[in-house]
Amino acid sequence: MTDTAITRDAPAEAAPPTARARVGAFELRWSPEAPASLVVPSSGFAGRASVALVEVFTSTEQRARTSQAYWRSAVGERLRVQGSQVTADADATRAVVVQGDSRTGVEVRTTVTAPAGARAVRIESEVRNAGRTAVVVTAVSSATIGFGHAQSDLDTAVWGTARSEWLAEDRWSEVPVRTLLPEIDLALHAQDARGHGALTSHGAWSSGEHVPCGYLLGAHGEALAWQIETSAGWHADLSQARDGGVLSLLGPTDLEHQFARELLPGETFTAVPVAVAASPLSRDGAIAELTRYRRWLRGAAAEQPLPVVYNDFMNTLMGQPTTDKLLPLIERAAEAGAEVFCIDAGWFADPEVGDWWSSVGEWREAPARFPGGGLRRVIDAIRDAGMAPGLWLEPEVVGIDSPAAAELPDEAFFVRFGERVQEDRRYHLDFRHPAARAHLDATVDHLVEEYGVRYLKLDYNINPGAGTEHLATAAGDGLLGHTRAFRDWLVSVQRRHPLLRIENCSSGAMRADYALLAVTHLQSTSDQQDFRLYPPIAASAPASILPEQCGNWAYPARDMSDEETVFTLVTGLSGRLYLSGFLDELRPEQRDRIREAVALHRGLRDELRQATPFWPLGLPDWDASVVCLGLHTPDRDLLFVWDRDAAPAGFTIPGAHGEAEVLFPREGADWGLDAAADGLHVVTPSGLGARVLRVTRG
Repeated sequence: MTDTAITRDAPAEAAPPTARARVGAFELRWSPEAPASLVVPSSGFAGRASVALVEVFTSTEQRARTSQAYWRSAVGERLRVQGSQVTADADATRAVVVQGDSRTGVEVRTTVTAPAGARAVRIESEVRNAGRTAVVVTAVSSATIGFGHAQSDLDTAVWGTARSEWLAEDRWSEVPVRTLLPEIDLALHAQDARGHGALTSHGAWSSGEHVPCGYLLGAHGEALAWQIETSAGWHADLSQARDGGVLSLLGPTDLEHQFARELLPGETFTAVPVAVAASPLSRDGAIAELTRYRRWLRGAAAEQPLPVVYNDFMNTLMGQPTTDKLLPLIERAAEAGAEVFCIDAGWFADPEVGDWWSSVGEWREAPARFPGGGLRRVIDAIRDAGMAPGLWLEPEVVGIDSPAAAELPDEAFFVRFGERVQEDRRYHLDFRHPAARAHLDATVDHLVEEYGVRYLKLDYNINPGAGTEHLATAAGDGLLGHTRAFRDWLVSVQRRHPLLRIENCSSGAMRADYALLAVTHLQSTSDQQDFRLYPPIAASAPASILPEQCGNWAYPARDMSDEETVFTLVTGLSGRLYLSGFLDELRPEQRDRIREAVALHRGLRDELRQATPFWPLGLPDWDASVVCLGLHTPDRDLLFVWDRDAAPAGFTIPGAHGEAEVLFPREGADWGLDAAADGLHVVTPSGLGARVLRVTRG
């Protein structure tokens, strides 16, 4: 195609009569009679030129044809390309198209970016009111893309998504598309369908009900994977037309999230970014492409060191740290090989308070917890043991009994109907307000400069509802504005303190999305305290989180058997090893196991940066007896295998071809490994067990 230059202030040059803009494995197509669409030229499944890429819904114009789907909006159908530009460098190829609606004056500037080395694109759109009267936007599809090229293609298509809740995250399942979009003989009726199937978030936990990513599978191994990059509301929508299926990916919407944004003439609204990946290698291939894309998205942060973190919370101090309890743990964590020691919640609360939930918000140490030298003595002990000190913080909340609740203005908090929003005895700060940001800037600067803190675990333990109405057209608009301001704050904090590493805990992965994970170091994958229930969470997490960001807890306890100790350590080793537990109470042989696991993790962690996940036994069911996660590295495959059945078991890991060996533990009950034509045959003894296996490809 011939590029046409575009600028914000100058009118775009006329677009060619028909045009195509290649962006990596994808292609934009448009004509004078149709808006821009996104296709995959090499695919017989992903993308269709009859499906417009961007849909815009307003308070006065919804759909051009009635339905329940987020497709065929009135404004979207009238959009026509006014100009385009394609640029490329070593990092990525970028296509920009500007489309306009002559009736309303709505203009949409869409940037489609294809990172080098990934069959994926990032799609970003900015909606501008170039007309003369106000427009109220109620929803924007960040990306709408077709799948299949006939109704018959939907008969074999599969929809893969993950339900999620506290302690039971990342529960993936697959259903036939036809269970959501039934065959209704659209050809006979000579119309497209009016129904839809949908996933949607509620409130501020972006992954509290569903993980904000998923995939579609075609009959011949082709796959289309997606993720929505927001910490506010999001919605994924499936519908069907006579010529195939339609997938729409959106940020917050009016119907689902109480969202609206008024645009006065000249004003703009930036839609939520999304990513789409395509692969001929089915589910694992498409998720591998998303994995490569996520590394690109993190930029230079992807090259950060990957330290072993010990945290005192899980099954250990549980939010009640003191000097006497911490010092023995510090000694043992250092002996085990930990490189960061994070003091979790409670360091700010007087022990006499007991339940400190409603008193948080000032973030100053409680001297009574740390007699004889204060918190500084404990921090110094961490540093003297050769580890970097870390602290827990929940920056977006202020307890109703905290002095900060009275010191900060009402406008610095979420507000509905003129009153502060309260959830479980806590108020929610609005980071768009300078007083809220200044309060937390002072907190972080104090912890970094006065104590030398190098690691912050940021929690997020309330869901405040639809959002805030202050300086917003609607509550969902306020929530989106806050989450964007909070992300910007995270970036500014790390720019100010470049040695600081930030963990996105968020109540154990209740807000695990790539708006935040692109700018944070680690994601705690769960708060699950039962080591027997953790494996399906740890094994599934790399479908939505980079392996090197998956903080999987391992918490050995004295009453565990040797095999149970190995079991919880394998869970930790399957991502970023995240240690906890009363290490000072363990038997010597248990401490030896931990040192062995830490040494192995240190040897493998650089491979995590290049690894792509796969699931030879499928993404695990919650109650699966055998769970297996694979990580492809350049020369070999790592397999993390858990057997949760008390009885001896025998099973085959398909596709695992090559020389197999047990990496961890070096000694333990014998697992039989036998390479065969159909994969690796595994025989396990009775009792709970887990192993890290390495398969060197021939």
